Amino acid sequence: MEETSREAVATAVQRVAGMLQRSDQLDKVEQYRRREARKKASVEARLKAAIQSQLDGVRTGLTQLHSALLDVKDIQSSLADVSKDWKQSINTIENLKDVKDAVVQHSQLASAVENLKNIFSVPEIVAQTQQLIEQAELLQAHRKLMELECSRDDLMYEQYRMDSKNTSDMNLISIYFEDVQGLSDELAKQLWMVLQRSMLTVRRDPTMLVSVVRIIEREEKIDRRMVDRKKQTGFIPPGRPKRWKDKMFEVLEGTVSTRIEGTQAVTREADKMWLVRLLEITRKYVLDDLIVVKNLMVQCFPPHYNTFNRFFSLYHCAVSTRVKELASEDLEANEIVSLLTWVLNTYKSVEMMGHPELSSECDINQLEPLLPQDVVDDLLSKYIKTFTSNITGWLRKALETDKKDWQKDTEPEADQDGFYQTTLPAIVFQMFEQNLQVAAQIDGDFKEQVLKLCLKQMNTFLIRYREEAVAYKEEHMRDRQLPQCYVQYMIAIINNCQTFKESINSLKRKYSQSSQPTDSDAAIERTLNEVAKEGCQFLLDEVFLDLEHHLNELLTRKWLTGSHAVDTICVTVEDYFNDFNKIKKPFNQEMTNEALRRVVAEYIKAVMQKRITFKNADERREGAERMIKEADQFKFLFRKLAAGEDTDRLCGAITAIAEVFKLTDPTLLFLEVTTLVSKYPDIREDHIQALLAVRGDASREMRQMIIGTLSENKVSYTGTAQSIFKDITVPTITMTTMTTMTSMATAKLLK
Repeated sequence: MEETSREAVATAVQRVAGMLQRSDQLDKVEQYRRREARKKASVEARLKAAIQSQLDGVRTGLTQLHSALLDVKDIQSSLADVSKDWKQSINTIENLKDVKDAVVQHSQLASAVENLKNIFSVPEIVAQTQQLIEQAELLQAHRKLMELECSRDDLMYEQYRMDSKNTSDMNLISIYFEDVQGLSDELAKQLWMVLQRSMLTVRRDPTMLVSVVRIIEREEKIDRRMVDRKKQTGFIPPGRPKRWKDKMFEVLEGTVSTRIEGTQAVTREADKMWLVRLLEITRKYVLDDLIVVKNLMVQCFPPHYNTFNRFFSLYHCAVSTRVKELASEDLEANEIVSLLTWVLNTYKSVEMMGHPELSSECDINQLEPLLPQDVVDDLLSKYIKTFTSNITGWLRKALETDKKDWQKDTEPEADQDGFYQTTLPAIVFQMFEQNLQVAAQIDGDFKEQVLKLCLKQMNTFLIRYREEAVAYKEEHMRDRQLPQCYVQYMIAIINNCQTFKESINSLKRKYSQSSQPTDSDAAIERTLNEVAKEGCQFLLDEVFLDLEHHLNELLTRKWLTGSHAVDTICVTVEDYFNDFNKIKKPFNQEMTNEALRRVVAEYIKAVMQKRITFKNADERREGAERMIKEADQFKFLFRKLAAGEDTDRLCGAITAIAEVFKLTDPTLLFLEVTTLVSKYPDIREDHIQALLAVRGDASREMRQMIIGTLSENKVSYTGTAQSIFKDITVPTITMTTMTTMTSMATAKLLK
């Protein structure tokens, strides 16, 4: 209390201090005192009222407790009286057992009397029910069956209540009603038969299906009622619960499975396209059936059955099971692709489960995959293995067929631009195209995998192609008369390389998602270039074999006195290039340039072989003029053949050598040779010595001076321009050669 008083005083002091903060507030002290007095009186009045209310409540509670105590005492006295009366009446209750038994017996007799009519008419009702079942009057038959079962179940229940251990009476009732269970089974068979033909029934007579569903629903209600009674009494009639609803769904599931399994009409032995036909029939059946379910069957079942989704799931499971069975068989490569294309693409497309009429009722994205991913991977792996084996055989067979064409006596076919070609590229890439189109139907990653495999096999095939081209050339070299169209087919081989390049690029653009070149691309490009360049080289070898005799006449005495060797060379080259015009770009241009280089090289090689040594200035002049004229012939010819920009430079090498021979003042020979070396820095010292030897008037000292000075001021060869002297060798005179030449000279003198 003291602490409360102190807190009250402190609060009052604080309030007074807050009221009297300014001097002008002292005039209102009396006013403040009266206001605080009113507040105090008001608080005291509310406090008194609250205390009075609490006291009234306590008084009322005490009164009620006193009253309750009196009531408890009265009840206790009454319970004592009841207990006394109950103990006195035990003997009387035991004497009422006979009355209880009489009541139970009366109840049973009443039930028997009530079912007496039905009991006596059981055989008649059984016969009627059997007849109704045979007539497919299923609803009426079920009504009769329920009457029979109700009579039987009521009698059994009363017997169970009276004496549950009396099995003889129970057996007597069961024997009397034994036909009822048979009728139930017979009716169930009819129901399952209708459900098995539900797709046909719902089109022809939907009321029959509705009747079946109504019967099953009735039985479900009876099952639930009997199960509930068993929980209360422990009794359940024989044959219950029937669970016809569960059986109905089992029958429908079996019907769907049978529908899917029965789609295979032919086998692989009878029709190579058996799987395609099977999958198409399955697609059509599933789609047609689900549309029937959506438009007709849903109306025959209660909404809570969720009929469409249930059938949708049943068909999906049945198809999945069937597809797994097919996947486990020993499928061929084309069958694997057909199956995977159908599973991965067709199944969820608008042609089947994604059909517009079905999409509004279900979400195909919620469907589980028809095949597990590991099964799909196994099938793809098996296909790749089979495809690799097949494509190797196909390529080998295509090459063998092409090789046979190389031996023909007729020229190969020409394309629309007149270029020779064989059917090999078309066959190969038609094969690739077909398999890539099939692979693209599965998915993009598999398409890329097949494309890489095709390119890998292509590289291996091209190596074999190159070997066969070399063997073709070697066979021709053994007998140049055969094959008769060797040149034309070698041109076709070269053109095939360009066609292969174009076809590969076309395949990559069409089927590859990546534009980056790969190692396989580089290997294929390299092999094709090698095959084409070797083919061009083989053709030029053919040309120069025909020119060999005429090339050997160059820079000889016969050539100096008058020879048509160069005329023949030009005519022969031009004649061959009439066929070589059938070579595609860029190989035709490369071949023309190579032919020019080889002609000039052979000409210069003839100079370096020192077949002639000019005896005097007239011979040097005559020989030089002839060389300049022949260089102009070569230049005219190869310009006509559309050779490259090096034509003038290469032919100019012959002219430059001729200028060295044509020079009349030996003192200026060093300057002329220096000019030659500056134009053609790849010329070597042995080349200069050979030229001076052919010239015939250069003394030993002059040759040494020229060679020595050139060595001191040697011009470095950068290799930017096409070399001409680099690959030309100068023959050296060995002891054997010297002996041979001496013998020949001696024999000539003796002669």
